[in-house]
This record gives sequence, C-alpha cells and structure tokens, in this order.
Amino acid sequence: MRLRSPYDGEILRLALPALGALAAEPLYILVDTAIVGHLGRSQLAALGAAATVLSVLATFNFLQYGTTAQVARASGAGADEIARRLGAQALWLSLGIGVLLAGAIALLAKPIVALVGVEGETAEYAVTYLRIVAIGVPSFFVALGGQGYLRGVSQLTAPLVLIVLGNLLNVALELLFVYGLDWGIEGSAWGTAIAQTCMGAGFVWLIARRVGRAHLAPAVALARRLLSVGKFLFVRTTALIAAFVLAGGVVARFGDAELGAYQISFQLFIFLALVLDAIAIAGQIIVGRELGAGRPERAFSASLRMVVLSVAAGGVFAVALLVLSDVLPRLFTGDPAVIAQCALLWPIFALMQPLSGAVFALDGILIGAGDGAYIAVSMVGAFVLCAAGLLLALVADWGVRGVWAALVVLIVARLVAMGARFVRRRWLVTGWA
Repeated sequence: MRLRSPYDGEILRLALPALGALAAEPLYILVDTAIVGHLGRSQLAALGAAATVLSVLATFNFLQYGTTAQVARASGAGADEIARRLGAQALWLSLGIGVLLAGAIALLAKPIVALVGVEGETAEYAVTYLRIVAIGVPSFFVALGGQGYLRGVSQLTAPLVLIVLGNLLNVALELLFVYGLDWGIEGSAWGTAIAQTCMGAGFVWLIARRVGRAHLAPAVALARRLLSVGKFLFVRTTALIAAFVLAGGVVARFGDAELGAYQISFQLFIFLALVLDAIAIAGQIIVGRELGAGRPERAFSASLRMVVLSVAAGGVFAVALLVLSDVLPRLFTGDPAVIAQCALLWPIFALMQPLSGAVFALDGILIGAGDGAYIAVSMVGAFVLCAAGLLLALVADWGVRGVWAALVVLIVARLVAMGARFVRRRWLVTGWA
C-alpha cells in the first residue's frame, strides 16, 4: 500500500467536515436523553419509545445520498444549471415528504406508540413528545436534502456549521424549557422542534442563495430522476436497518446480559461507522464528479484509494478494540455477566472492522456512480443470508456471539457482491445523461 496518493488531500478535505456533520447529528437524541433522564424512569422510557419510532426516518436518507450523487455528476459534466435545479428539487421533495410524515406522526402517535409496546404514563409521555417533535420533522428532511445538494457541489463546511449551531440551540432551549420553565418532557420536545426548525430555515436560505431565484421553481422531470435513484437507496437502507432490528430481536431472547453486551458493542459499531462513512461520502462526491466529467480512470483510481484508506482505518479500529477489550466494556457497565458476554463477542466484533471499512467505502463509491439498482439487490440478498444466520443462531442457542457472526455474514455478503461489481468496472458510466 502506498503511503501517499494524489487523491489523499481531496479525500481528507471532503471527509473531515462530513465526519463532523455525521458526529453532530446524533447529538439531538443524546442531549434529549441526558436531560430527560433526570426527570424520571417513565419519561426516559417514553423518550426511548419515541426515539425508536423516529429512527425509522433514517430510511429516507436517499434524499441526501441520491442528491449528492446526482448533483456531483451534473457538476462534473459542467451542467451547472441542472445541478442548481436538482438542488431546488431536493428541497421541494424533502419538504413535501417531511410534511406528510410529520402529519402522520402527529395524527397516529397513539397507535404508533402502542405498536412499540409501552403503556400507561410512559405511553402518554411518548405520545406528547412525538406530537410536538413532529413540528420539526419537515425541517429535519429539508436538512437532509440540503446537505445532499451542498455535498454534491463540494460545500461541506456550511452544513457542518449549521448542524453545530442547531445542536447548541437545542441544548440551550432544552435547559431553559425543562429546568428553567419546568415544562418536563414537553420542554425537551419543544427545544428539539424549535432547533430543527431553525436549522431547516438555515438550509433553505443557503440553498436559495446558491441556487438562485430563477432555478427554484419545481421541475417534475428532475424530481422524478431523484426519486428514481432514491427508491433503490430506500430499499437498501430499509434492508440494512431490518438486519439490525432483527439482530436486536434475536439477542433479546437470550437474556438481559446478552442484550446488554449487544447494546454496548452495537453502539460502538455505529460510532466507528461514522468515521468510515465520512470516507464513503467523499466517495459519493468524487466518483459522481469524475464520471460526470467523463474521467472513468480517475474515478476508479480515486475509488481504489478510498477503499484502501477505509480498510486501513478499519484495521486501526480492530487493533484498538482488541487492545482495549478489557477496558471499553467496563466504561459502559460494571455488571460481571454483561462483561463476560462482551468477552465472547469481542474478537468477532473487532476483527470485522477492516471488512466494514471496505464495505462502507464501496457503498459510497457505487452510490456516487448511481448504481442504485445493484446496491439494492445485493443488500436484499445480504439481508436474506444474515436473517438465515440469525435464525440459526437462535435455534442453535449460540447466544450473542452467534448474532455477531450473523452480522459478519451480512458484511461479507455485501463485500463479495460490491467487490465483484467494483472489479468488473461496469459502474463506470460517464456523462450526465
């Protein structure tokens, strides 16, 4: 592996602000958890139920990733006017979908919470929280589409600043409403809703300023193009989330200690994935732009470098996890049974990191190339194999170690499928049209 590459500077220039934005986004729920956790067990459980419902919104990240790929390709092809119009369509689509989902959450909050399984006072708190937070959902979606467009034109600093400011406003409002005005969990919900609305307004201003008034009008053909790419990414994300939800359901049947160990390892997995996903975002931008400009060899060379860097980062994570295998679990729990279960799964969890690095990089590269149909089909196939592994782990009573082994099957299946696609270079389709 070469220590340096001519692509390293640009990859890092794009990946670092993307990493900052990725790391900042989950802070909304973390801040809510920290503040609501001091109100009582029912309020905290209600927040957990609401967070479970809101996590489903992650399946709509195609508004972000699909927009980035399409805008980057148009920009690379010199079709700047189309790129600007795509940014406007991402804004309209995000706003429309966000309004529909916000209405559904507000109107169906009670049956949705009942479906999650909470009851009594906890259910009442959860319903209240969801109905208030729904106000900020359209703005949350506007931020998704806005980030997708701005990333596509290689503007990653402005979204990072807006997200950080939104988080700071969220903290200030929640402290004021919950503790200063004694609004309880309602204050937490209002703080989040207001902060997200302000952030959404900021993204509207940024996009309108860059796109220009002349390009803000709805364009059905371009909106349809974004949706045609997005539908495949929607399937891909849904299958991925389904695999993790199923894994959580299986491990819960083994016992509390196993579930606790899985929760610790899974949250660490998500945290490490943020770093690797930052490189994948750089892949979406660079590959889309180079293919749009008709430079397939540069797209392939840059992609190869991103895979190498992502695998190397995964290797560093693997070593760190193995060295700290006795330390990290104890940061989360002192329960001997949970720590013992962590010891069982830890080698599998650690050694899968380089594979995860390769998968995340390839995923970003193929998204940037607009190869959505292949990504969706391969992800569904990987989910089927993972589900079979999870069922076997449950029947054979393999415990949390078997669950993580099944998740390794998911990663390996995706690596084989996308690696084969990458090597064959069929994704190197140039030009805008």
